[in-house]
Amino acid sequence: MTTKRPTLADVATLAGVSTAAVSYVLNDGPRPVSDALRTKVLAAADELRYRPDRNARALRRPRKWRQLGMLVPDLTLPLYAALAGRLEIEARARDHLTMIGNTGYDPDRELEFTAAFTDVGIDGLIVVGAVNTPEISKACRRARVPVAWVHSRRGTVDAPMPLVCADHVAAGAIATAHLAEVHHCRDIAFVGGFTAADVEYGDRETVAQRHEGFASITTAGTLIRTDLTPEGAYRAVRAHLSADAPAPHGMVVGTNAQAAATMRAVTDAGLRVPGDIRIVGFDGGTAQNFGQITLTSAQQPIDTIAHRAIGDVLDPTLDSAAHTPMPVTLHRGESCGCRPDNAT
Repeated sequence: MTTKRPTLADVATLAGVSTAAVSYVLNDGPRPVSDALRTKVLAAADELRYRPDRNARALRRPRKWRQLGMLVPDLTLPLYAALAGRLEIEARARDHLTMIGNTGYDPDRELEFTAAFTDVGIDGLIVVGAVNTPEISKACRRARVPVAWVHSRRGTVDAPMPLVCADHVAAGAIATAHLAEVHHCRDIAFVGGFTAADVEYGDRETVAQRHEGFASITTAGTLIRTDLTPEGAYRAVRAHLSADAPAPHGMVVGTNAQAAATMRAVTDAGLRVPGDIRIVGFDGGTAQNFGQITLTSAQQPIDTIAHRAIGDVLDPTLDSAAHTPMPVTLHRGESCGCRPDNAT
């Protein structure tokens, strides 16, 4: 059985004063109180373990800062960290602070965070890489909380809600075409998984689109199936290179998190990057410019995605039906054999 939470009236009764007097003490005004009265009220509050209702207090006071909720699959991954950081900046510029839930691609955890955030009165929810799209959509509709869907989502929504994202199909095509047309790679492998059998926790929807772009450039390409962990990529690539078949001339790695593991698997197999196998990935960040070999990658317009997502959630009446996937760019590093774009 739960204990009833003490109220301001309970404090007033125990202290033998009016509720107004208790309010003056706890809120430091607007009227002054004597030291004796203050001591009596605070002692009663301590005895009852009274805590002010923050939601009720927030409703009574004008607020400069309002709140947005944000669900992110994994803040340890550079892409999601960059998106969350830029979304926070965009929200703050519009007088909103963000509460972040790190979901781990867990559908139950996504729904738990959604319920918790809507309960505290958020003005909108930004969902990056959703895996429980239908239930999140229903919960936010019941709470009348607008939603912005970012990067990818699994499942459908019951109302027209555009996805704010880069063109992942074009990204796969750009990465593959760079190897085929610039470096004349004839045999190119795609490293990644995009079925439920391949991937339980991870962004298989984006990888599937990137593979679609890959297949549009090379119909004879090899698929090296993995889950979406670095360990999975390392094992799968090592196994592929240990087979009797010739090593591919190039590899397109479906996620940024697997790029370093893929390059390590290649070098551990006694092959050189890019001398023997040229590699292109996705979403390389500036921190990766200081690795032993910098990654050539198709990159998303993070700033534009964040700006549009915040607009969607704070201005839901604006026409967002015209949203289309945003163009990506290729950032050249050393892993494909190019002179890096950031070389001096």
